Amino acid sequence: VQLQASGGGLVQAGGSLRLSCATSEHTFRGYTVAWFRQAPGKEREFVAGIRWNSALSYADSVKGRFTISRDNARNTVYLQMNSLKLEDTAVYYCAAYSGGRANGTPDYWGQGTQVTVSS
Repeated sequence: VQLQASGGGLVQAGGSLRLSCATSEHTFRGYTVAWFRQAPGKEREFVAGIRWNSALSYADSVKGRFTISRDNARNTVYLQMNSLKLEDTAVYYCAAYSGGRANGTPDYWGQGTQVTVSS
């Protein structure tokens, strides 16, 4: 499964960005998809996830600001990021779990997209 992440960029604090994670995999609707991020000098961390049944989960640091969603017709998962903070600056990766899994190490990773929040 190949995942293509896009939508990153430079935004001022308080602004918004929408990331996309697309695949050509026709069984994508059965996968749990998650967004992770890695800031310079820090470990990669979980941001948000959406299961095959659209159940959602978020890291505490982004609750109320980020929204994950999926469009199965387009084989795409989105991460809407609002009220961005300086500490949201990181490379964002989308990842997918197969076989009904929804935690642990994902089976597939996208290439990452840079999000930079400026003051």
